[in-house]
Amino acid sequence: MDQAKIENLIKQLIGEIGEDPNREGLRKTPGRVAASFAKLYGGYDKDIKELLTTFDGESYDEMIICKCIDFYSNCEHHIQPFFGQVSIGYIPDKKIIGISKLPRIVETFSRRLQNQERLTMQIANTLHELLSPKGVGVVIEAKHLCMLSRGVEKQNAIMTTSSYRGLFKNNAKTRSEFLRLIAKKDH
Repeated sequence: MDQAKIENLIKQLIGEIGEDPNREGLRKTPGRVAASFAKLYGGYDKDIKELLTTFDGESYDEMIICKCIDFYSNCEHHIQPFFGQVSIGYIPDKKIIGISKLPRIVETFSRRLQNQERLTMQIANTLHELLSPKGVGVVIEAKHLCMLSRGVEKQNAIMTTSSYRGLFKNNAKTRSEFLRLIAKKDH
């Protein structure tokens, strides 16, 4: 990202909405916004394959779940934040993934302009392609500021999306077990 270019554009934007970009409270805002963009959109410069560490699964063939993974992203339609939690489950076939890598996958894809549906599928597709597991399930629950602060202004609306591969898609018992296990809020 070209930080100087972003600063200039933000300064212009501040002026366009009717504010004085040179007043004391706004003078350093373009620099702060440019710095925040490096974090908010840092997922573009990461190669997901380089982040992942896989291990021999040692014949483990039961469901592995990481739930309540907090995430923050920005909606590509209004460039407004959306945030919530991701639950990921998979049934390995020979390979397992390092435990910290599941939240890293979420972090990488969420730090891009997104929609929740794509984010859900990207996480599921990545695990399916890189691990070749027997099945993958991903569920995301999120609040969208574009719906809370503008538009319909519904403060308690939560959007839920899911994406399933393999046994999670084709076997109702597997999917039900996953949904039952992630529903327990025992953290």
